[in-house]
Amino acid sequence: MSDVPDPRYVLNRLTSSEWVINDLRYPPNDTRHLVACVYEVAETEVEVNWLRELPLASRYASAFEVLEDIDRLHRSLRSTGSIAVAPAPPLLTT
Repeated sequence: MSDVPDPRYVLNRLTSSEWVINDLRYPPNDTRHLVACVYEVAETEVEVNWLRELPLASRYASAFEVLEDIDRLHRSLRSTGSIAVAPAPPLLTT
């Protein structure tokens, strides 16, 4: 997993082929607590149903790789402080 002592995201197994990723920043009764559902589609492939808009893939080799990727994204966002957003075009006035 990650080397973060108190991880924000956790992978919880529901069945032999299904997992969820939870965000521990939010309580279990908060809709933001559930981040993704992960389903095994083959022995070496899982599909992710993201419940947040995240710039991450929808297929991975394992559920563990999904968790690593979201941890990596979270760490990179924290280090940069924000997400770069393209500026909007100027408003037209008539």
